[in-house]
Amino acid sequence: MENLLFLAHRIPYPPNKGDKIRSYHFLKHLAAEYRVYLGTFIDDPNDWQYTGKLDALCAQTCYQALNSTLAKIKSAQGLLTGQALSLPYYYSSAMQAWVDQTIREHKIKKVLIFSSVMAQFINPSHPVESLVDFVDVDSDKWQQYAASKSGLAKWIYQRESKRLLDFEKQTASQAKTSIFVSEQEAALFKSLAPSVADKVTYVNNGVDTDYFSPEHNFSSPYAQAVDALVFTGAMDYWANVDAVKWFAEEVMPKVVARHPRARFYIVGSKPDKAVQDLANEAVIVTGRVDDVRPFLAHAALVVAPLRIARGIQNKVLEAMAMGKYVVASTAAIEGIPVDDKLALSIDDAAESMASQINLLLNAKPAAMTENANRDYVKTAYSWQHNVERLAERLNG
Repeated sequence: MENLLFLAHRIPYPPNKGDKIRSYHFLKHLAAEYRVYLGTFIDDPNDWQYTGKLDALCAQTCYQALNSTLAKIKSAQGLLTGQALSLPYYYSSAMQAWVDQTIREHKIKKVLIFSSVMAQFINPSHPVESLVDFVDVDSDKWQQYAASKSGLAKWIYQRESKRLLDFEKQTASQAKTSIFVSEQEAALFKSLAPSVADKVTYVNNGVDTDYFSPEHNFSSPYAQAVDALVFTGAMDYWANVDAVKWFAEEVMPKVVARHPRARFYIVGSKPDKAVQDLANEAVIVTGRVDDVRPFLAHAALVVAPLRIARGIQNKVLEAMAMGKYVVASTAAIEGIPVDDKLALSIDDAAESMASQINLLLNAKPAAMTENANRDYVKTAYSWQHNVERLAERLNG
């Protein structure tokens, strides 16, 4: 078996959020074909308990703790060096030493870089070919953040967008292949970096459709006689916080006025104070749950009102795999090619989104299964198909 260095900005386990779902499935598949040497950061102390899961898959592992408070302080170095702030945030001399030693001692020839910030650990002196999974165009996400800010914050986010795009272009120019999470995301990067367009492609996310299946018999987590609208996601992530805050404040009052039994469930770990403050009779903040599937299975509707988003939203694909009707914003659905056969409602205005939800609550039985959504995900977003596509890019 050939050796492979796999660098990830966040430990690829447990697969409980977007980037970790993708990195875990990639790692799991590649570990069957390569001796994998994994270098990664752990930014959640709770995740240290899972290192054994990855040790069993890999020939060797290197885990570095990442304290977000210290990393933010360290990132300020970028203002002095001219770097994107994201680079010193993730820089580690210990990780660099391990990468250098691993490439040298194990004669590594191939590297999979998961997230552009990990590319800083590979330099021209390393005799390797790199495949970089950018996942999303992160520089554009910072530009979206800047649009919602003013003053110093706006300047910092605009600077980060520009500096990170410069680094993304440099990384792509040095890599053998660069991949993104969707065809649309790859097209965006090609437009921003036309000089490397011929080396840019995409590998879609996937969904475990046996795990996310309406055929499981889950007990309802909801109180009786409510029409549950559910949002799932990590609730310390700014884009998710912005989405649920907007929906709770702008959409839910218009829904409850017509449907007093409607309840908005915000399901996800680490809800920050802005999310916790939303809780009232009609808005329930669960915090971390062991399994999101019962919340999806027994929901009347799944909502994804993201206003800031890039790439493919796993939360949308998982809901569709569970056969749920999804009410989403344009941004949330952007990376997923859809047609009028699917049970989706796409809207960005509070008034019209609320009107559509009210119509659906009038017309649809609670927890109805939408087979078209499930069939679509099974056909287009199989992990097996997409990890094979990744392997082709790595071996090509």
